[in-house]
Amino acid sequence: MNAFTWFVLAVLALVTVIQLWLARRHVRHVQRHRDSVPEAFRDAVDASAHHKAAAYTIAKTRAAMADTLIAAALFVLWTLGGALEGLDGLWHATGLSPLVAGTGFVVSFLALSSVLELPMDVYRTFGIERRFGFSRMSAGLFIADNFKQLLLTLAIAAPLVWVVLWLMADAGPLWWLAAWVVWMGFSVLMLWAYPVVIAPLFNRFLPLDNPELRQRIERLLARCGFASKGIFVMDGSRRSSHGNAYFTGLGENKRIVFFDTLLNSLDAVEIEAVLAHELGHFKRHHVAKRLMSMSALSLLALGALGWLSGQPWFYAGLGMSQSSTHAALVLFLLIAPLAGFFIQPALAAGMRRHEFEADDFAAEQTDPSTLVRALVKLYEDNANTLTPDPLYSAFHDSHPPAPVRVAHLLTKIPG
Repeated sequence: MNAFTWFVLAVLALVTVIQLWLARRHVRHVQRHRDSVPEAFRDAVDASAHHKAAAYTIAKTRAAMADTLIAAALFVLWTLGGALEGLDGLWHATGLSPLVAGTGFVVSFLALSSVLELPMDVYRTFGIERRFGFSRMSAGLFIADNFKQLLLTLAIAAPLVWVVLWLMADAGPLWWLAAWVVWMGFSVLMLWAYPVVIAPLFNRFLPLDNPELRQRIERLLARCGFASKGIFVMDGSRRSSHGNAYFTGLGENKRIVFFDTLLNSLDAVEIEAVLAHELGHFKRHHVAKRLMSMSALSLLALGALGWLSGQPWFYAGLGMSQSSTHAALVLFLLIAPLAGFFIQPALAAGMRRHEFEADDFAAEQTDPSTLVRALVKLYEDNANTLTPDPLYSAFHDSHPPAPVRVAHLLTKIPG
């Protein structure tokens, strides 16, 4: 252990304490307001639905607190506990080339990390979500989903890791700049390929077969100048009763997707209003802006990795006796969330600003009161709390709190 070890442990402790403190604030705040529906929602949300949303939020937040403690324990186990050192030794003993063994080391770390997350995933899916009437996931479907995700990790991560490790070893001191170009190219490829290659592995997507709703949507798309490859309905009800809508893809490969559960909850004008909000993200260039932000953060992160990978104290401080490109990459993956925690509020604030802008766009294209009505239905159907702790929400939430968002939309109603 060196000075860097103590620094990282101090940051880990600080991040863990802050996360638990924020979560505890959130639980107390929701508990205090669980028996009183906010005035703006009293005509639309009954007391039983509000109480259910409070209980659901508290259960999820307590599970997140457990996640925080488990993540801290696993960090110590992987590093100071010697798990990474042991895994590295196993791959070294295979006699494979450093590049192949290093790729195996990184990919096996990612796979093992996913496996270690399974118990909490099981609890959330078959405990919390099932208890509150949302989960429709069967054990067989859960196993199939996780098996597919593991295969995707192997199929996608292995080549990408191989390229990055090769660049780290052979591309000179500015390897991180070349790796950034590769990463950005990979990210754009995933945005393009997700709707037609990856998503259909998990869900069925059928063209929208409601002629009246399709015509309404097509008129909205024409007004907004949005071209897509189609309007699809996803069988979200196979796994959950939660509803949503989104557009996905890039360039000419864009798709509009509705969960079948959403179509069962909202009427045609409400669906149009929800879609107008989603199109607002497109018209206000939020996807491009977020991609640019991710690009800048990725460049900074890879530059930091480029420097850290040449520092012997970086490896020694985190439990690795030998320096290597693959060890540097995994150690950086472990400490990056600690640094990311401190910029999370700024990122969340930017995403909430985008939500307001998308709502403003939707209010220009449809009746704002219709979007309010749709949002209230979705809040109730999804058991979203109407009374989050303000500080917790400011730190974590990508969407504005329900009362703030509705109040903002109400100012857009003419007269």
